Amino acid sequence: MHPPVILLTGFAPFGGETVNPSWEAVRQLDGEMLEGHRIAARRLPVEFGVSLDALQAALRETAPVLVLCVGQAGGRAQLSLERVAINVDDARIPDNAGAAPIDEPVVADGPAAYFATLPIKAMLAALRGAGIPAEVSQTAGTYVCNHVFYGLLHALRDAPVRSGFLHIPWAPEQAARTPGAPSVSIDTVVAALRIALRTALKTTTDQRLAAGAEH
Repeated sequence: MHPPVILLTGFAPFGGETVNPSWEAVRQLDGEMLEGHRIAARRLPVEFGVSLDALQAALRETAPVLVLCVGQAGGRAQLSLERVAINVDDARIPDNAGAAPIDEPVVADGPAAYFATLPIKAMLAALRGAGIPAEVSQTAGTYVCNHVFYGLLHALRDAPVRSGFLHIPWAPEQAARTPGAPSVSIDTVVAALRIALRTALKTTTDQRLAAGAEH
């Protein structure tokens, strides 16, 4: 019998970058066994629509029991466990295919938003307990990351598969081109992913922990 699968996704580079730390971290875990589960890593294109096609194909291929999508959020200082995905595409910059939708739904006639179904508070506590800077984020933006996050939750809305999204800061080599910008090393992100996934697998009821925001 094959072990159950955790689907872990990262993104291709975008916005003029030559690397995307989400994929650089995620790909290191491909094929690894964690708590009796096999991790399957997949790289998604930074393109509206096409990214969801690739995600749907990965869901069909791997039939995961848990999904965590990871994306880059340059300028953020902490790993951000996303709480909510909203049904809107509003691109500040074009995607890698040149598309720049404005005020368009991710899914026509879909609900306004979905909440992550992973135990994000327990994951937050575990990351902070390991000395890794982390937060619960109230917005995943309106670019391809949110597009994928919303599409993921919509695709799994009737399935018993817990899923969510994690934004990570720039890698040090990216931040070096923007003096003063925060960064987190790929090795730290890899360690954080193991902690976050292990916590998600072991947690059936999320912790009640204050992690809101005033703005």
